[in-house]
Amino acid sequence: MAAKLKKGDKVVVLAGRDKGSEGEIESVNPSEGRAVVAGVNMAIRHTKQSQSAQGGRIPKALPIDISNLALVDPKEGGPTRVGFRIGDDGKKVRFAKKSGEVIDG
Repeated sequence: MAAKLKKGDKVVVLAGRDKGSEGEIESVNPSEGRAVVAGVNMAIRHTKQSQSAQGGRIPKALPIDISNLALVDPKEGGPTRVGFRIGDDGKKVRFAKKSGEVIDG
C-alpha cells in the first residue's frame, strides 16, 4: 500500500491524550503502522549520568498509530485525507482531498 504519511509531513492528532495537537513526523514505521511525531505522545525517560551524557529526566516522543493522525491541509489548514493521482509530469503524487492541493510533486 502506498504511504499516505511520510517523514517531514505536518500532521494533527485525531484521537488520544494529545488530540488536537500538531507536529511534524520525525520517522515512520510502515510495518507496525506507527509514526513518531515531534512533541506528541511524550514520555519521561530516566537516564543515569555517564562521562559522555548528562543524566536526569529526558523527554522522549513515543510512536503513535498512523490511524490517529491526519495531514494538515497546506492551503486551508485543518485535517484532511490524502489521495493519489497522476501529476502533470506523469508521476504519481499525493494530494489533499479537502482543497485538491498537491502535497509533493
